[in-house]
Amino acid sequence: MNPTGSARGSSRFACGSSTLWQQRADVVVVGTGVAGLVAALAAHRRGRRVVVLSKARETATFYAQGGIAVVLPDTEDSVEAHVADTVAAGGGLCDADAVRSIVAAGYDAVADLVADGARFDAATPGQWALTREGGHTRRRIIHAGGDATGAEVQRALDGAAANLDIRRDHAALHVLRDDDTVTGVLVRNEDGVGIIHAPSVILATGGLGHVYAATTNPSGSTGDGIALALWAGVAVRDIEFVQFHPTMLYAENGGGRRPLITEALRGEGAILVDSRGDSVTDGVHPMGDLAPRDVVAAAVNARLSATGDPCVYLDARGIAGFSDRFPTVAAACLAAGVDPTRQPIPVVPGAHYSCGGVVTDVCGRTELPGLFAAGEVARTGMHGANRLASNSLLEGLVVGGRAGRLAAEHAGAAGAVRAQPPQDRRHDCVDRQTLQHSMSEHASVVRDADGLQRLDTVLAEARSVQPANRQSFEDAALTVTARAIAAAALARTESRGCHHRGDHPETDPAQEHSVTIRAVAGRPTLDTPTAVC
Repeated sequence: MNPTGSARGSSRFACGSSTLWQQRADVVVVGTGVAGLVAALAAHRRGRRVVVLSKARETATFYAQGGIAVVLPDTEDSVEAHVADTVAAGGGLCDADAVRSIVAAGYDAVADLVADGARFDAATPGQWALTREGGHTRRRIIHAGGDATGAEVQRALDGAAANLDIRRDHAALHVLRDDDTVTGVLVRNEDGVGIIHAPSVILATGGLGHVYAATTNPSGSTGDGIALALWAGVAVRDIEFVQFHPTMLYAENGGGRRPLITEALRGEGAILVDSRGDSVTDGVHPMGDLAPRDVVAAAVNARLSATGDPCVYLDARGIAGFSDRFPTVAAACLAAGVDPTRQPIPVVPGAHYSCGGVVTDVCGRTELPGLFAAGEVARTGMHGANRLASNSLLEGLVVGGRAGRLAAEHAGAAGAVRAQPPQDRRHDCVDRQTLQHSMSEHASVVRDADGLQRLDTVLAEARSVQPANRQSFEDAALTVTARAIAAAALARTESRGCHHRGDHPETDPAQEHSVTIRAVAGRPTLDTPTAVC
């Protein structure tokens, strides 16, 4: 592993008045969560020179609590049952063939993860413990450390990747390309800006939660991969579908990253109530508190609007051995002054997951040869308009491995490439606090045309800057990502999945298609809708 921030072994060349360091690789992976490290390991194990760029130490993978949804052999579960649950949650926009492809590969991907050192909780010796979460009709969620599955996945992959060339404190600024294919990545580290020439680039940058004022995502989830793809001329799709987890720990004036309260609690019997003790989901959905996340988040939002209360409550006092089964949640609650074994947990919906993203197939290939995407940043067709609980780690494992293998294959076929830096590195930026406040106000759980148009006015008041550090790059990424969400949300004049329009509360069968966004002259713009078969 290279020292933090090092461009050791690089040469330099002049570009205008600046000098850029430069290096070569076969495959560059942007991100070190589950999809990134699985992809990097797959490419490395095929003999390729792999460089992994890590902007931040924290990953969304680490914070994943619930588990991995996977169909195990010799159980009452089936691939078709898992596919049916996923499609039912997806609001008519899942690609059923993509869902089946990923679900069917789940057990083998988990077996590979175990071979890399992951250990999951057992019900009995040799048999994994299974729980159930919202939208699932079977107990099919494997977990580790009670509610610390992501931390165990990250630990295992970090160990397996210990000998990879992982560059800490390196931010990818641009995906470089010629007319036909990828040629590398423009990168910033402590030595300045440089180029890694590479025929294959894999985006595994995670989510975009920090377009909002409060989110369950770590600080690095600033929509980088969405921005990198749009700036490279690659489409994003279903980006209006931002999933708000129904149960983020509430704190008065709490912003930034907030703790998630896993829905596995509801799978084990916890119930959602308002300040008067009335059920939040009674009469809303046949599955009640275990309805899909979009349904429960909308029910919570509606109850808060009706009562004027700042939060609802998750009553988990009936769960035996709470601290042993859910140590992460217990610690977060106690840190906030809440004892979940004695009092209900105050919760609100929080920005959690981007169901859309960079358009790929089920192997992570984008429309640009040499560019791949995997994990939350990608839109494979798996999630549709609303992600089913615990399908995220599953997709990251499966598609990350496929993308790594194909990126290695592409690099071998393409051979050496030479990248050129972009002539203009300026991007539009809106003040971060202004952007987050406006997104939270106008593009949150419920949106409407008036609010989205006000949001568009705020986002139009951007200044053009050349990012000089991580924060200014992130501000540019947040700006283009927020513009993409706003454009897609304004175009979808219906309510579907986790996109709720207050002025169009019904689902419109004529809009059962995905919205695609491309950057035109640097501005995210509606592309031709693509029908879902």
